[in-house]
Amino acid sequence: MPDRVAVVQAGSILFDTEASLAKAERLMAESVGARLVVFPEAFLGGYPKGEDFGARVGSRTPEGRRLFRRYFESAIDVPGPASDRLGEAARAHAAWVVIGAIERDGGTLYCTALIFAPDGSLAGKHRKLMPTAMERLIWGFGDGSTMPVIDTGFGKVGAVICWENYMPLLRAAMYAKGVQLYCAPTVDDRESWQPTMRHIALEGRCFVLSACQHTDRIRGGSVIVGPLGQVLAGPCYDGEGILTAEIDVGEIAEGKFDLDVAGHYARPDVFRLTVNENA
Repeated sequence: MPDRVAVVQAGSILFDTEASLAKAERLMAESVGARLVVFPEAFLGGYPKGEDFGARVGSRTPEGRRLFRRYFESAIDVPGPASDRLGEAARAHAAWVVIGAIERDGGTLYCTALIFAPDGSLAGKHRKLMPTAMERLIWGFGDGSTMPVIDTGFGKVGAVICWENYMPLLRAAMYAKGVQLYCAPTVDDRESWQPTMRHIALEGRCFVLSACQHTDRIRGGSVIVGPLGQVLAGPCYDGEGILTAEIDVGEIAEGKFDLDVAGHYARPDVFRLTVNENA
């Protein structure tokens, strides 16, 4: 029997965590009936596109430091009150939820994807391994200890954030873990993102659910793709909204009939992947 999944295309409210939380709760309610709801990268805490935080090689400005402080204060602790509220919203709607958040840990921020179960528990999280370009100024680097693939009961879910999707070995690691519901929270709104999502679906023989923010600086492009590369919903560029699709995870077996890159189409006698999952 098909299962409904949803991808939320919406912008967070930068520097206003309470308003972003309330918006996330509302959008979960509007996704009623979906067993899995995927939100964009950095939905809580925000994505400060265009900001330079007053940084130049060899110098930082006082104004930039104050802006980072404001961003730091908008981030969330995990676990903490904000993640508890997200878990309660997931429980209220009996849904699996994947949502991007700026996570505060000590004095460092991480771009994180949080995965909540329908009982409200935090089932797992993934910290972005490789922040891109200027992101490295404001976010720390994740490690291999936060790369879960979780069995939801109707498919195995994992998250790979934005340009991590261009890391072939990370994708290979996710395929080896058996990911079936491949979630790709992002802020990449370029045309080139669409063939990337279709390629990953074809390569991994998995369903790909990509949620992109939509703000005055990010135009969206959220999409849901099936395991043979067929576009099931989207891409959407015309504002905020919720994309849905009815999926049958059993179709993955049809795709793996002729291509299983972590199984019969692998050549472990030639290629080996070593993954360090230590914290």
